[in-house]
Amino acid sequence: MGIELTPEGGADTTPRVKLHLIGVCGTGMGSLAGLLKEAGHEVRGSDEHVYPPMSTQLAAQEIPVCDGFRPENLDWAPDAVVVGNVCRRDHVEVLAAQARGLQLTSFPAVLEEHFLAKSHSLVVAGTHGKTTTSALAASVLSEAGRNPGYLIGGVPFGLPQSFHAGAEGGPFVVEGDEYDTAFFDKGSKFFHYRPRTAILTSVELDHIDIFDSLEAVKESFRKFVALIPEEGLLVVSADDPGALECAAGARCRVERYSLGDAPSEWRARATGTRPGGRTLFKVERRGESFGDFETGMAGAYNLGNALAVIAAVADLGVPAVDIARGVRRFAGVRRRQEVRGVAQGVTVVDDFAHHPTAVRNTLGGLRGRFGGGRIFAVFEPRSATSRRALFQKDYAEAFGAVDEVIIGAVNAPEKAPEGDRFDPEQLAADLRSRGVAARFVASVEQIAEQIAARAAPGDTVVVMSSGGFGGVHDRILERLGLAVTAAQGDDGPKVKAVLERVSLPYPDMEAHLGELLVLRDGGDVIGCVAMELYEETGLLRALAVIPERRGEGLGWMLADAALERARQRGCRGVFLTTEHATDFFAEKFGFKTCDRTALSRSMLTSSQFRTARGALMKIDL
Repeated sequence: MGIELTPEGGADTTPRVKLHLIGVCGTGMGSLAGLLKEAGHEVRGSDEHVYPPMSTQLAAQEIPVCDGFRPENLDWAPDAVVVGNVCRRDHVEVLAAQARGLQLTSFPAVLEEHFLAKSHSLVVAGTHGKTTTSALAASVLSEAGRNPGYLIGGVPFGLPQSFHAGAEGGPFVVEGDEYDTAFFDKGSKFFHYRPRTAILTSVELDHIDIFDSLEAVKESFRKFVALIPEEGLLVVSADDPGALECAAGARCRVERYSLGDAPSEWRARATGTRPGGRTLFKVERRGESFGDFETGMAGAYNLGNALAVIAAVADLGVPAVDIARGVRRFAGVRRRQEVRGVAQGVTVVDDFAHHPTAVRNTLGGLRGRFGGGRIFAVFEPRSATSRRALFQKDYAEAFGAVDEVIIGAVNAPEKAPEGDRFDPEQLAADLRSRGVAARFVASVEQIAEQIAARAAPGDTVVVMSSGGFGGVHDRILERLGLAVTAAQGDDGPKVKAVLERVSLPYPDMEAHLGELLVLRDGGDVIGCVAMELYEETGLLRALAVIPERRGEGLGWMLADAALERARQRGCRGVFLTTEHATDFFAEKFGFKTCDRTALSRSMLTSSQFRTARGALMKIDL
């Protein structure tokens, strides 16, 4: 690239630079923007599709984003322009940069030269599971006090953000994408990532706009494996034939992991469940017990992802007890089985799955997780692979295990060659022939209407798209009515107004906005509750409903949602203080009074206990 960048904590001997990122709202590019800003550089970007969660993260980092691509976006005279792989050589901002003599570079090149070259690179690669697995690895290393660097292609819960420069020379976790780098560099992104430790979860045909065959995909992964030095480590799934095939030529040490009977060094076996759908499992290393673990991630494939991380970080010297704590506390990633809200007893889940294998695995892990009712799948064919006809028949098998399916319109169908476009009406017909209620519904509004008319308490609605899908998640929740959802960035004033109306103080509410749930009735916030997390316990506070809506059972609804969040996050117990509702919490939920000796030091220092009055109560989960 030719421009020196200095990560935070490094020697501050080089000038700060101005960088413009084209396609900044892509999950990877958005995280890179934050990483560069953390390192002290002036960063701006542009994009056409600006929506949460990445738009929210960029705003929080005070990174300006131009909505739309145009030459004047470069008027601020950046030193270099980072080109996302969405850009073609005739992109309006690429042409503008060249006309102004600005240097073009790629996000993998920036990351390699100025962050990964100074670290122990832990690269998570594979067709499926990269984002969740890399986020888990970063979380475990953080919990273990290793101060890792990381760049995650998503927004993890439980980490401050999706990026961190980390300690120079320490581990740096990065999602190893096989997609091409830029129009001037058609090699896979992970060729830049200098892997010393690598995880390979799976190898299947995907990104068919880049790879014309499964063999081409495998060849890219083989080249990646060859980059791992002899002293490095490759952790590979023994349950995935494609991954094993690509690992065969490794010159480094190879350790396999398996959930079944395949020969492997690492093995996991589920042993039970805990409230909140959490899985208990045992891990063996070379036939000997390595420890007992617990995860809130649903599905066998996520158990495999957890096992891969356990193997990789154990090789970095992290003790089993610290790994177990990190795995247990991992709260997941936005848009990966993320609960967007609960309305009228219907849980609405957002998931990024778009490949048939990911769809099948995700849906299989959700049965019974959020209630014993039906599962509705709402699918938008949006990715370069899903908008083509390649997996037309495979989707019928992937969606075959749910109760009802709604297929939305193909997003940007013109991007698929004519005669090779996915047919949503054909998928609906194929599913009906298998006995699954299915229909094609083009309008987002009509999708919300049909879900609201069909869904009942205990049902789960899973929205699957690699994009925003017209905000269908929020439309469904709004149409169902009285939805309990996570607070958004602009909800702060609305929550304050509710708390002021009931004279309930919450002095540091803004610091806990990510732990707040709000009750919405249409566009209004009429109630709220917070579930603050302290190590392995939760603190329920700020439970409030506007006065004119009391007596409708809304307080019970909010408290129940907060307790369910605590269960899903692995809390062992929840505390609260109350002056007048002791009987309510005892009778409705089973809380019991206790004294302050039960509180952890971190909870005692929270703002709740500086002014807390009334009885202290606790429930074990």
